[in-house]
Amino acid sequence: MGTLGTPRTAPRPGLREIKKQRTRDALVRAALELFTTQGYEQTTVDEIAEAVDVSQRTFFRYFASKEDAALALQAMTEAYFLEAVRGRPPHETPMQALRQAIVEGWDRIGESIEAVVPVELYLRMYRMIESTPVLLAAHLRRSAETEEKIARVLADREGIDVDADPRPRLVVAVFGGVIRVTERQWSVGEDGSVEAMRELTARYLDQVGPAIRGHWRAT
Repeated sequence: MGTLGTPRTAPRPGLREIKKQRTRDALVRAALELFTTQGYEQTTVDEIAEAVDVSQRTFFRYFASKEDAALALQAMTEAYFLEAVRGRPPHETPMQALRQAIVEGWDRIGESIEAVVPVELYLRMYRMIESTPVLLAAHLRRSAETEEKIARVLADREGIDVDADPRPRLVVAVFGGVIRVTERQWSVGEDGSVEAMRELTARYLDQVGPAIRGHWRAT
């Protein structure tokens, strides 16, 4: 299994698979454009399908609901990250593995996002998720499910029982909290590039240890 920076070699997709992926990507782009311009609740599945010139039935071949389309990029990036954590070298500590998986993986994550939508649209959609209660609840639910998967990967790496030892879930909870703070800071900053997100993530993760162990009083 490769890291995010060194993807595994896979068979080249056939024409049918390429066409299906293009349709799915087009539906995601259309959905995000409509959600961010006219609102999530105001957008219908029919409007998304019509924007891509496909039927409602075709939309439901790819997504179970509007929510799935809205969070499609989140699901994609979380899948890449989970794969990257599994592929980290065994000598790394759990927190090192998490840090390196995300910092070294931003190039591939960024390329994957930009293959579907511009980063600017991804950023607009993130802000919409944060301000739309139904999407925020779904986003946090999916994030919690992913964090549980990551905790189990870390427990397997360390040879411990995730249900008997709290450390995997504690480490992942700290890491997930840092990522959420980083995403929010990135979303309101002036630089919305993937590189800015990578630098902010690395800087915030490196401050976790000192923030937990030390005082914050001005000297």
